[in-house]
Amino acid sequence: QVQLVESGGGLVQTGDSLRLSCAASGSTFSDYALGWFRQAPGKGREFVASIDGAASLTYHENSVRGRFTISRDNARNTVFLQMRGLTPEDTAVYYCAAARTTTVVVRISDYAYWGQGTQVTVSS
Repeated sequence: QVQLVESGGGLVQTGDSLRLSCAASGSTFSDYALGWFRQAPGKGREFVASIDGAASLTYHENSVRGRFTISRDNARNTVFLQMRGLTPEDTAVYYCAAARTTTVVVRISDYAYWGQGTQVTVSS
């Protein structure tokens, strides 16, 4: 089991950058693949990026590839989402999640543990 707490969200302008953090506790951090998801008003929760347990592999959804970067620091039990070139379309609640596997996973059903989310709002 692992507990996750996101932070770093806020109100920014189009073109700005923002770094989200997710602090984990409760289990061996490196045993989990980690992912970021987001949910905009009126939409379902969608995949953003994932990273494997050893930080060897990452996968980013097409709409954010080249702008967002997922990373993790296993020594600090923290996963990050560095966001650049933000647009209003990126406005959403961002959630981190953990899957009990060391491989990169993109299926939402594979993630058993979720944080409470942090709001990112991008103004035009």
